Amino acid sequence: MKKVGNHNSISRKLLFSFTVMLTFSLTSFAQDAVSAEATEAPVATQSADPVKGKELFNSNCAACHKLDAKSTGPALRGIASKHEMAWLYKWIHNSSEMIKSGDPVAVKLFEENNKAVMTGFPQLSTDDIDNIIAYTSEEKAQAPAPLPGAVVAGATDQGGISNTIILGALALVMMMLVVMLFLVNKVLTKVAKANGIVVADKAASTPIWKAFAKNQFLVLVTSILLLLASAYFVYGFLMQVGVDQNYEPIQPIHYSHKIHAGDNEINCKYCHSAARVSKNAGIPSLNVCMNCHKNISEVAETTATPEYSKAFYDEQIQKLYTAVGWDKTTQSYTGKTQPVKWVRIHNLPDFVYFNHSQHVTVAGIECQTCHGPVETYEIQKQFAPLTMGWCIDCHRKTDVKMEGNAYYTKIHEELSKKYGVDKLTAAQMGGLECGKCHY
Repeated sequence: MKKVGNHNSISRKLLFSFTVMLTFSLTSFAQDAVSAEATEAPVATQSADPVKGKELFNSNCAACHKLDAKSTGPALRGIASKHEMAWLYKWIHNSSEMIKSGDPVAVKLFEENNKAVMTGFPQLSTDDIDNIIAYTSEEKAQAPAPLPGAVVAGATDQGGISNTIILGALALVMMMLVVMLFLVNKVLTKVAKANGIVVADKAASTPIWKAFAKNQFLVLVTSILLLLASAYFVYGFLMQVGVDQNYEPIQPIHYSHKIHAGDNEINCKYCHSAARVSKNAGIPSLNVCMNCHKNISEVAETTATPEYSKAFYDEQIQKLYTAVGWDKTTQSYTGKTQPVKWVRIHNLPDFVYFNHSQHVTVAGIECQTCHGPVETYEIQKQFAPLTMGWCIDCHRKTDVKMEGNAYYTKIHEELSKKYGVDKLTAAQMGGLECGKCHY
Protein backbone atom coordinates (compact mmCIF):
# COMPACT_ATOMS: atom_id res chain seq x y z
CA MET A 1 0.00 0.00 0.00
CA LYS A 2 1.25 3.42 -0.82
CA LYS A 3 2.23 5.45 2.23
CA VAL A 4 0.53 8.88 2.29
CA GLY A 5 1.94 11.85 4.26
CA ASN A 6 0.14 13.20 7.33
CA HIS A 7 -2.16 15.94 6.08
CA ASN A 8 -2.54 17.33 9.66
CA SER A 9 1.15 18.37 9.79
CA ILE A 10 0.62 21.22 7.31
CA SER A 11 -2.34 22.54 9.32
CA ARG A 12 -0.33 22.36 12.53
CA LYS A 13 2.57 24.29 10.97
CA LEU A 14 0.22 26.98 9.71
CA LEU A 15 -1.48 27.23 13.11
CA PHE A 16 1.90 27.47 14.88
CA SER A 17 3.05 30.22 12.51
CA PHE A 18 -0.17 32.14 13.03
CA THR A 19 0.22 31.88 16.83
CA VAL A 20 3.79 33.19 16.72
CA MET A 21 2.75 36.12 14.56
CA LEU A 22 -0.17 36.94 16.82
CA THR A 23 2.07 36.80 19.91
CA PHE A 24 4.62 39.20 18.43
CA SER A 25 1.83 41.52 17.29
CA LEU A 26 0.25 41.68 20.76
CA THR A 27 3.65 42.24 22.39
CA SER A 28 4.44 45.07 20.02
CA PHE A 29 1.00 46.59 20.60
CA ALA A 30 1.43 46.43 24.37
CA GLN A 31 4.85 48.09 24.16
CA ASP A 32 3.40 50.85 21.97
CA ALA A 33 0.57 51.36 24.44
CA VAL A 34 2.97 51.59 27.37
CA SER A 35 5.14 54.03 25.45
CA ALA A 36 2.08 56.10 24.61
CA GLU A 37 0.98 56.18 28.25
CA ALA A 38 4.48 57.17 29.33
CA THR A 39 4.41 59.95 26.76
CA GLU A 40 0.96 61.15 27.85
CA ALA A 41 1.80 60.98 31.58
CA PRO A 42 2.68 64.28 33.24
CA VAL A 43 6.34 65.06 33.12
CA ALA A 44 6.32 65.74 36.87
CA THR A 45 5.53 62.12 37.76
CA GLN A 46 8.41 60.65 35.77
CA SER A 47 11.39 62.11 37.64
CA ALA A 48 9.82 63.65 40.76
CA ASP A 49 10.14 62.22 44.25
CA PRO A 50 6.77 61.36 45.86
CA VAL A 51 8.42 60.93 49.29
CA LYS A 52 9.58 64.55 49.31
CA GLY A 53 6.23 65.45 47.82
CA LYS A 54 4.44 63.94 50.82
CA GLU A 55 6.53 66.06 53.22
CA LEU A 56 5.76 69.21 51.22
CA PHE A 57 2.08 68.27 51.00
CA ASN A 58 1.78 67.78 54.77
CA SER A 59 3.53 71.05 55.58
CA ASN A 60 1.86 73.24 52.94
CA CYS A 61 -1.33 71.65 51.61
CA ALA A 62 -2.78 69.34 54.28
CA ALA A 63 -4.40 72.18 56.21
CA CYS A 64 -6.93 72.72 53.41
CA HIS A 65 -6.70 69.67 51.15
CA LYS A 66 -7.08 65.91 51.35
CA LEU A 67 -6.12 63.34 48.78
CA ASP A 68 -9.43 61.50 48.52
CA ALA A 69 -12.09 63.79 49.99
CA LYS A 70 -13.18 67.39 49.70
CA SER A 71 -12.09 69.68 52.52
CA THR A 72 -11.70 73.46 52.39
CA GLY A 73 -10.35 72.78 48.92
CA PRO A 74 -10.99 69.94 46.46
CA ALA A 75 -9.51 66.43 46.68
CA LEU A 76 -6.05 66.38 45.09
CA ARG A 77 -5.47 62.74 44.16
CA GLY A 78 -5.01 62.54 40.39
CA ILE A 79 -5.00 66.32 40.00
CA ALA A 80 -2.30 66.04 37.33
CA SER A 81 -4.80 64.35 35.00
CA LYS A 82 -7.25 67.28 35.32
CA HIS A 83 -4.97 70.23 34.63
CA GLU A 84 -1.83 70.94 32.64
CA MET A 85 1.41 71.28 34.58
CA ALA A 86 2.00 74.82 33.35
CA TRP A 87 -1.42 75.82 34.65
CA LEU A 88 -0.75 74.13 38.01
CA TYR A 89 2.55 76.01 38.40
CA LYS A 90 0.77 79.36 37.97
CA TRP A 91 -2.15 78.38 40.19
CA ILE A 92 0.00 77.23 43.09
CA HIS A 93 2.32 80.23 42.89
CA ASN A 94 -0.47 82.82 42.81
CA SER A 95 -4.09 81.65 42.46
CA SER A 96 -5.54 85.10 43.23
CA GLU A 97 -3.80 86.64 40.21
CA MET A 98 -5.22 83.94 37.92
CA ILE A 99 -8.75 84.55 39.25
CA LYS A 100 -8.41 88.32 38.74
CA SER A 101 -7.15 87.76 35.21
CA GLY A 102 -10.40 85.93 34.40
CA ASP A 103 -8.92 82.51 33.70
CA PRO A 104 -12.12 80.41 33.20
CA VAL A 105 -10.72 77.29 34.87
CA ALA A 106 -9.46 79.28 37.85
CA VAL A 107 -12.74 81.18 38.23
CA LYS A 108 -14.77 77.95 38.04
CA LEU A 109 -12.57 76.27 40.65
CA PHE A 110 -12.86 79.34 42.90
CA GLU A 111 -16.67 79.33 42.75
CA GLU A 112 -16.98 75.56 43.23
CA ASN A 113 -15.12 75.80 46.57
CA ASN A 114 -17.26 78.47 48.24
CA LYS A 115 -14.98 81.23 46.94
CA ALA A 116 -12.28 80.24 49.42
CA VAL A 117 -9.05 82.00 48.45
CA MET A 118 -6.10 79.64 48.19
CA THR A 119 -2.87 80.81 49.80
CA GLY A 120 -0.13 81.47 47.27
CA PHE A 121 3.13 79.54 47.49
CA PRO A 122 5.69 81.54 45.48
CA GLN A 123 8.46 79.98 47.57
CA LEU A 124 7.81 76.56 46.04
CA SER A 125 9.98 75.80 43.06
CA THR A 126 8.75 73.85 40.04
CA ASP A 127 10.67 70.84 41.35
CA ASP A 128 8.82 71.12 44.66
CA ILE A 129 5.50 71.26 42.84
CA ASP A 130 6.53 68.30 40.70
CA ASN A 131 7.22 66.33 43.86
CA ILE A 132 3.83 67.25 45.30
CA ILE A 133 2.07 66.27 42.06
CA ALA A 134 3.97 62.98 42.04
CA TYR A 135 2.67 62.29 45.56
CA THR A 136 -0.92 63.11 44.57
CA SER A 137 -0.60 60.85 41.53
CA GLU A 138 0.11 57.73 43.60
CA GLU A 139 -2.60 55.10 43.82
CA LYS A 140 -4.69 54.93 46.97
CA ALA A 141 -3.22 52.60 49.62
CA GLN A 142 -5.15 49.43 50.27
CA ALA A 143 -6.23 48.17 53.68
CA PRO A 144 -3.48 46.26 55.51
CA ALA A 145 -3.52 42.49 55.19
CA PRO A 146 -4.17 40.43 58.33
CA LEU A 147 -1.09 39.96 60.48
CA PRO A 148 0.64 36.54 60.36
CA GLY A 149 -0.91 34.26 62.91
CA ALA A 150 -4.02 36.37 63.29
CA VAL A 151 -7.24 34.42 63.60
CA VAL A 152 -9.55 35.05 60.65
CA ALA A 153 -13.22 34.25 60.97
CA GLY A 154 -14.21 31.19 58.94
CA ALA A 155 -10.62 30.12 58.36
CA THR A 156 -9.67 26.49 58.81
CA ASP A 157 -6.41 24.92 59.83
CA GLN A 158 -4.78 23.78 56.59
CA GLY A 159 -1.61 22.50 58.24
CA GLY A 160 -3.07 19.65 60.34
CA ILE A 161 -6.09 18.07 61.94
CA SER A 162 -8.64 20.44 63.41
CA ASN A 163 -8.91 20.63 67.20
CA THR A 164 -12.64 20.02 66.90
CA ILE A 165 -12.02 16.70 65.17
CA ILE A 166 -9.52 15.65 67.84
CA LEU A 167 -11.89 16.55 70.68
CA GLY A 168 -14.74 14.76 68.93
CA ALA A 169 -12.65 11.62 68.56
CA LEU A 170 -11.67 11.68 72.25
CA ALA A 171 -15.29 12.15 73.27
CA LEU A 172 -16.29 9.18 71.10
CA VAL A 173 -13.57 6.99 72.70
CA MET A 174 -14.75 7.97 76.20
CA MET A 175 -18.34 7.08 75.33
CA MET A 176 -17.22 3.71 73.99
CA LEU A 177 -15.31 3.01 77.25
CA VAL A 178 -18.37 3.86 79.34
CA VAL A 179 -20.55 1.53 77.24
CA MET A 180 -17.95 -1.25 77.49
CA LEU A 181 -17.74 -0.92 81.29
CA PHE A 182 -21.52 -1.09 81.51
CA LEU A 183 -21.62 -4.23 79.35
CA VAL A 184 -18.78 -5.89 81.31
CA ASN A 185 -20.60 -5.20 84.59
CA LYS A 186 -23.79 -6.69 83.14
CA VAL A 187 -21.99 -9.82 81.95
CA LEU A 188 -20.23 -10.35 85.30
CA THR A 189 -23.55 -10.01 87.13
CA LYS A 190 -25.11 -12.71 84.94
CA VAL A 191 -22.11 -15.01 85.45
CA ALA A 192 -22.34 -14.57 89.25
CA LYS A 193 -26.04 -15.41 89.25
CA ALA A 194 -25.49 -18.46 86.99
CA ASN A 195 -22.86 -19.87 89.38
CA GLY A 196 -24.88 -19.12 92.51
CA ILE A 197 -22.40 -16.55 93.81
CA VAL A 198 -23.91 -14.10 96.29
CA VAL A 199 -22.22 -10.74 96.71
CA ALA A 200 -21.92 -9.83 100.40
CA ASP A 201 -23.48 -6.55 101.47
CA LYS A 202 -21.21 -3.83 102.80
CA ALA A 203 -21.13 -3.42 106.55
CA ALA A 204 -22.94 -0.33 107.79
CA SER A 205 -20.60 2.50 108.77
CA THR A 206 -21.05 5.79 110.56
CA PRO A 207 -21.53 8.70 108.16
CA ILE A 208 -18.54 11.02 108.04
CA TRP A 209 -20.56 14.08 109.08
CA LYS A 210 -21.74 12.28 112.24
CA ALA A 211 -18.18 11.24 113.07
CA PHE A 212 -17.05 14.86 112.54
CA ALA A 213 -19.83 16.23 114.76
CA LYS A 214 -18.85 13.91 117.61
CA ASN A 215 -15.22 15.14 117.51
CA GLN A 216 -15.38 18.42 119.47
CA PHE A 217 -11.76 19.36 118.79
CA LEU A 218 -12.24 19.22 114.99
CA VAL A 219 -15.45 21.23 115.29
CA LEU A 220 -13.68 23.95 117.33
CA VAL A 221 -10.67 24.19 114.99
CA THR A 222 -12.88 24.25 111.89
CA SER A 223 -15.07 26.97 113.37
CA ILE A 224 -12.07 29.16 114.15
CA LEU A 225 -10.64 28.67 110.62
CA LEU A 226 -14.00 29.53 109.05
CA LEU A 227 -14.31 32.69 111.14
CA LEU A 228 -10.79 33.84 110.23
CA ALA A 229 -11.30 33.07 106.55
CA SER A 230 -14.65 34.90 106.55
CA ALA A 231 -13.10 37.93 108.24
CA TYR A 232 -10.27 37.95 105.69
CA PHE A 233 -12.59 37.92 102.69
CA VAL A 234 -15.01 40.44 104.19
CA TYR A 235 -12.10 42.80 104.94
CA GLY A 236 -10.76 42.39 101.41
CA PHE A 237 -14.20 43.08 99.94
CA LEU A 238 -14.79 46.17 102.07
CA MET A 239 -11.34 47.55 101.24
CA GLN A 240 -12.22 47.44 97.53
CA VAL A 241 -15.34 49.56 97.93
CA GLY A 242 -14.80 52.72 95.89
CA VAL A 243 -11.57 51.41 94.30
CA ASP A 244 -12.13 51.37 90.55
CA GLN A 245 -8.69 50.38 89.24
CA ASN A 246 -8.82 49.19 85.60
CA TYR A 247 -12.32 50.68 85.23
CA GLU A 248 -12.74 50.93 81.44
CA PRO A 249 -16.17 52.23 80.42
CA ILE A 250 -17.41 52.48 76.84
CA GLN A 251 -17.75 56.14 75.82
CA PRO A 252 -20.49 57.53 73.51
CA ILE A 253 -17.74 58.54 71.06
CA HIS A 254 -14.80 56.15 70.81
CA TYR A 255 -11.60 58.11 71.46
CA SER A 256 -8.29 56.34 70.93
CA HIS A 257 -5.45 57.72 73.06
CA LYS A 258 -3.20 55.32 71.17
CA ILE A 259 -3.84 57.15 67.89
CA HIS A 260 -3.78 60.70 69.30
CA ALA A 261 -1.19 60.61 72.11
CA GLY A 262 0.75 57.64 70.73
CA ASP A 263 0.90 57.62 66.94
CA ASN A 264 0.43 61.38 66.45
CA GLU A 265 2.32 62.37 69.65
CA ILE A 266 -0.21 65.00 70.73
CA ASN A 267 0.77 66.41 74.13
CA CYS A 268 -1.67 65.54 76.92
CA LYS A 269 -1.90 69.17 78.00
CA TYR A 270 -3.01 70.29 74.53
CA CYS A 271 -6.42 68.73 75.14
CA HIS A 272 -6.38 68.77 78.96
CA SER A 273 -5.08 72.35 79.18
CA ALA A 274 -6.82 72.97 82.53
CA ALA A 275 -4.45 70.51 84.23
CA ARG A 276 -1.69 73.15 84.16
CA VAL A 277 -3.62 75.90 85.95
CA SER A 278 -6.61 74.31 87.66
CA LYS A 279 -7.56 71.79 90.31
CA ASN A 280 -9.28 69.61 87.70
CA ALA A 281 -7.88 68.41 84.38
CA GLY A 282 -11.27 69.06 82.80
CA ILE A 283 -13.08 67.47 79.89
CA PRO A 284 -11.74 68.89 76.60
CA SER A 285 -14.23 70.96 74.65
CA LEU A 286 -15.32 69.52 71.30
CA ASN A 287 -14.00 72.73 69.74
CA VAL A 288 -10.52 71.48 70.64
CA CYS A 289 -11.25 68.33 68.65
CA MET A 290 -12.42 70.41 65.69
CA ASN A 291 -9.10 72.25 65.57
CA CYS A 292 -7.83 69.17 63.77
CA HIS A 293 -10.95 67.29 62.69
CA LYS A 294 -12.33 70.18 60.70
CA ASN A 295 -10.05 68.88 57.96
CA ILE A 296 -9.70 65.25 59.11
CA SER A 297 -13.01 63.57 58.33
CA GLU A 298 -11.58 60.09 57.92
CA VAL A 299 -8.58 58.08 59.05
CA ALA A 300 -5.88 56.56 56.88
CA GLU A 301 -6.20 52.98 55.69
CA THR A 302 -3.15 52.03 57.74
CA THR A 303 -4.87 53.17 60.96
CA ALA A 304 -7.27 50.23 60.85
CA THR A 305 -6.59 47.25 63.12
CA PRO A 306 -8.03 43.71 63.21
CA GLU A 307 -10.30 44.87 66.04
CA TYR A 308 -11.27 48.33 64.76
CA SER A 309 -11.83 48.93 61.05
CA LYS A 310 -11.40 52.16 59.11
CA ALA A 311 -15.20 52.41 58.77
CA PHE A 312 -15.52 52.24 62.57
CA TYR A 313 -13.09 55.13 63.14
CA ASP A 314 -14.72 57.21 60.38
CA GLU A 315 -18.11 56.64 62.06
CA GLN A 316 -16.74 58.05 65.33
CA ILE A 317 -15.55 61.21 63.54
CA GLN A 318 -19.04 61.57 62.07
CA LYS A 319 -20.46 61.34 65.62
CA LEU A 320 -18.19 64.27 66.52
CA TYR A 321 -19.52 66.25 63.55
CA THR A 322 -23.10 65.50 64.60
CA ALA A 323 -22.37 66.68 68.15
CA VAL A 324 -20.86 70.03 67.09
CA GLY A 325 -23.16 70.53 64.10
CA TRP A 326 -20.51 70.42 61.37
CA ASP A 327 -21.42 69.72 57.74
CA LYS A 328 -18.31 68.35 56.06
CA THR A 329 -19.87 68.73 52.61
CA THR A 330 -20.42 72.49 52.85
CA GLN A 331 -17.54 72.96 55.34
CA SER A 332 -19.77 74.99 57.66
CA TYR A 333 -21.54 74.76 61.03
CA THR A 334 -25.30 74.07 60.92
CA GLY A 335 -26.02 75.41 64.41
CA LYS A 336 -27.62 72.11 65.47
CA THR A 337 -25.59 70.65 68.33
CA GLN A 338 -25.99 67.61 70.57
CA PRO A 339 -24.39 67.18 74.02
CA VAL A 340 -22.02 64.26 74.45
CA LYS A 341 -22.69 62.29 77.64
CA TRP A 342 -19.14 61.29 78.54
CA VAL A 343 -18.70 58.61 81.21
CA ARG A 344 -16.44 59.78 84.05
CA ILE A 345 -13.53 57.43 84.79
CA HIS A 346 -11.49 59.00 87.63
CA ASN A 347 -13.62 60.09 90.57
CA LEU A 348 -12.16 60.90 94.01
CA PRO A 349 -14.38 61.14 97.12
CA ASP A 350 -15.69 64.59 98.03
CA PHE A 351 -13.58 64.69 101.22
CA VAL A 352 -10.31 64.36 99.25
CA TYR A 353 -8.50 67.42 97.90
CA PHE A 354 -6.29 66.97 94.84
CA ASN A 355 -4.92 69.80 92.73
CA HIS A 356 -3.70 68.98 89.21
CA SER A 357 -1.78 72.23 88.75
CA GLN A 358 0.17 71.65 91.98
CA HIS A 359 1.35 68.28 90.70
CA VAL A 360 1.69 69.03 86.96
CA THR A 361 3.08 72.58 87.02
CA VAL A 362 4.78 72.91 90.42
CA ALA A 363 5.99 69.33 90.95
CA GLY A 364 6.54 68.62 87.23
CA ILE A 365 5.04 65.13 87.47
CA GLU A 366 4.29 63.44 84.16
CA CYS A 367 0.69 62.49 83.43
CA GLN A 368 1.71 58.82 82.99
CA THR A 369 2.74 58.64 86.67
CA CYS A 370 -0.90 58.56 87.76
CA HIS A 371 -2.73 57.72 84.55
CA GLY A 372 -0.41 55.05 83.19
CA PRO A 373 0.87 54.70 79.59
CA VAL A 374 -2.14 56.44 78.05
CA GLU A 375 -0.33 56.60 74.71
CA THR A 376 -0.88 52.83 74.42
CA TYR A 377 -4.56 52.79 75.44
CA GLU A 378 -7.15 52.22 72.75
CA ILE A 379 -9.82 52.68 75.45
CA GLN A 380 -8.95 54.91 78.41
CA LYS A 381 -9.04 53.24 81.83
CA GLN A 382 -8.15 54.02 85.45
CA PHE A 383 -4.54 52.92 85.78
CA ALA A 384 -3.86 53.50 89.50
CA PRO A 385 -6.04 52.50 92.49
CA LEU A 386 -6.04 56.15 93.70
CA THR A 387 -6.28 54.97 97.30
CA MET A 388 -4.90 56.83 100.30
CA GLY A 389 -2.13 54.25 100.70
CA TRP A 390 -1.11 54.68 97.05
CA CYS A 391 -0.87 58.49 97.42
CA ILE A 392 1.09 58.26 100.69
CA ASP A 393 3.53 55.79 99.15
CA CYS A 394 4.13 58.23 96.26
CA HIS A 395 4.73 61.12 98.70
CA ARG A 396 7.29 59.03 100.57
CA LYS A 397 9.25 58.17 97.42
CA THR A 398 9.03 61.38 95.37
CA ASP A 399 11.64 64.10 95.88
CA VAL A 400 10.42 67.68 95.93
CA LYS A 401 11.40 69.62 92.81
CA MET A 402 13.60 72.47 94.02
CA GLU A 403 14.96 73.86 90.75
CA GLY A 404 13.38 77.23 89.98
CA ASN A 405 11.14 77.06 93.06
CA ALA A 406 12.26 79.72 95.52
CA TYR A 407 9.21 79.13 97.73
CA TYR A 408 10.79 75.98 99.16
CA THR A 409 14.36 77.29 99.46
CA LYS A 410 14.31 78.33 103.14
CA ILE A 411 12.23 75.42 104.42
CA HIS A 412 14.35 73.00 102.39
CA GLU A 413 17.58 74.25 104.02
CA GLU A 414 16.13 73.81 107.50
CA LEU A 415 14.53 70.41 106.94
CA SER A 416 17.46 68.95 105.00
CA LYS A 417 19.68 69.58 108.05
CA LYS A 418 17.05 68.10 110.33
CA TYR A 419 16.74 64.87 108.34
CA GLY A 420 20.36 64.80 107.19
CA VAL A 421 19.54 64.45 103.49
CA ASP A 422 20.34 66.38 100.32
CA LYS A 423 16.86 66.13 98.85
CA LEU A 424 13.57 66.09 100.68
CA THR A 425 10.59 63.94 99.80
CA ALA A 426 7.06 65.28 99.72
CA ALA A 427 6.41 63.39 102.98
CA GLN A 428 9.32 65.17 104.72
CA MET A 429 7.94 68.51 103.52
CA GLY A 430 4.61 67.86 105.22
CA GLY A 431 3.00 65.74 102.54
CA LEU A 432 1.61 63.30 105.11
CA GLU A 433 -0.29 65.88 107.17
CA CYS A 434 -3.99 65.11 107.21
CA GLY A 435 -4.99 68.67 106.42
CA LYS A 436 -3.05 68.64 103.14
CA CYS A 437 -5.58 66.33 101.51
CA HIS A 438 -8.60 66.37 103.89
CA TYR A 439 -10.30 69.57 104.87
